[in-house]
Amino acid sequence: MLRYSAYAASLVLALFSAWRMRDFPDWRWGLAVFGALALLGAWDLLQRKSTLRRNYPLLAHLRYGLESIGPEIRQYFIEADTQEVPFSRQQRALVYQRSKSVMDVVPFGTEHDVYDVDYEWINHSIVPSFIESHDFRIRVGAQAALPYDASVFNISAMSFGSLSANAIRALNAGAKRGGFYHDTGEGSISPYHREHGGDLVWEIGSGYFGCRDAEGRFSEERFADSARTPQVRMVEVKLSQGAKPGHGGMLPAAKVSPEIALTRGVVQGVDCISPAGHSEFSTPAGLLEFVACLRELSGGKPAGFKLAIGHPWEWFGIAKAMHETGILPDFIVVDGAEGGTGAAPAEFIEHVGVPMHEGLMLVHNTLVGLDLRDKVKVGAAGKITSAFDIARTLALGADWCNAARGFMFALGCIQSQSCHTDRCPTGIATQDPQRWKHLDVADKATRVFMFQQNTLHALRDLLCASGLQHPDQLGPEHILRRVSAVEVRSLAALYRFLEPGELLERVPEHAVFRNFWAGARSDSFAPPARVQALRGEKAL
Repeated sequence: MLRYSAYAASLVLALFSAWRMRDFPDWRWGLAVFGALALLGAWDLLQRKSTLRRNYPLLAHLRYGLESIGPEIRQYFIEADTQEVPFSRQQRALVYQRSKSVMDVVPFGTEHDVYDVDYEWINHSIVPSFIESHDFRIRVGAQAALPYDASVFNISAMSFGSLSANAIRALNAGAKRGGFYHDTGEGSISPYHREHGGDLVWEIGSGYFGCRDAEGRFSEERFADSARTPQVRMVEVKLSQGAKPGHGGMLPAAKVSPEIALTRGVVQGVDCISPAGHSEFSTPAGLLEFVACLRELSGGKPAGFKLAIGHPWEWFGIAKAMHETGILPDFIVVDGAEGGTGAAPAEFIEHVGVPMHEGLMLVHNTLVGLDLRDKVKVGAAGKITSAFDIARTLALGADWCNAARGFMFALGCIQSQSCHTDRCPTGIATQDPQRWKHLDVADKATRVFMFQQNTLHALRDLLCASGLQHPDQLGPEHILRRVSAVEVRSLAALYRFLEPGELLERVPEHAVFRNFWAGARSDSFAPPARVQALRGEKAL
């Protein structure tokens, strides 16, 4: 039978090699090779865990081998340049080109179908503007003692532990050179974040790494010691992240090295737990009080929080707490369900959380409706690799953008999608020194710097073509989207945007606000009575 052909052939060739060895000793290599294959085929027949191997001895291994390199085959030989899985070849190539400062122009026209649904563009002006500098800044924490002028394009949260030492070094050195910030991720501030002195946004997660006591509770003293260092420019409480919102995490004991233990303030060789929720607060008002506490303990640096939008009433509860208590965060960063560098269960990657565009618009609209938008700055992150991505995100309501995977591409990431295996081929997402030590810090820092700078150059050119002077002038009316073969809408016409103070006067005719705003509470994250009643009806 054909399914046993490979095994039968290995037996015949092994026996033939043994026979030929009598006259030609060099045939021992044949006996070694074909004998090993024959033994493997015999084991396939005898084992009971894999039916495929029992039915197709030896041949099954060929199938497993091809399956193991399937992603690489698709990426290099099959996928279209514009197919985003999760980033297209075109998106990656743009980052590579800009990080190396090589020509990034496109010949012979776009590869996108401009008549396809969801095609987007920015309209240009007959009277273009002139902008001298591409160094666009947004002041965060105008009411804080130590406000920060943030770039409109920064490095999003990626922890030491997820990324290697040299990757952290290169990112921070690039940020230092370009004057943009580097978010630490929830893994705290490592020695590698400090080496080059680039601006840091310290992310405080539910594990309170770097500012915790022996029991894992938040330590004001430890927080203040690090937060008051000049390199830390802002402090960010992480409520949830796009890769796995509502899901905690664990760094296995085997990966908790002496360096990671020292950085996070945990015990070496013991599982490092990131709880799903925070222990320092349990209500929307409590969150704001914690943010205000961090601002004070840091010496007056801007403090805010990051979240991926989930249940709308929970965000509305936070917004109502801002209005009722008068305690405002200096900034909010909206993360999207587009995912991120963190590995996560498949269901969380594929089906949990609100995508960044909708989450950003909800946050922006709520703040506008409460007449708080000019007092709270908003950042956003979610698959941003180009100047148009930045322009569209700012038009939807953000003040600045962050990128994680974009800067990983600048470091040399090839999207092998092996971040969770500790076998990253480029030395970026691994703790294996045999891999990450080959990542050249000076060269990659230059690439990080050039990617950010060249992207902002491109953003400046877009603004000039549109007749604008600064990114903060971008609005939803500037971005157009094809919604059918014969219809085009601006984002301003496509989405409902609230008027300043509208929520203070009435509940808007907007489904999410209409259903959940009235029942949201500043003293609880619990579902509104209406939601609980609906649950009760379903139970009956």
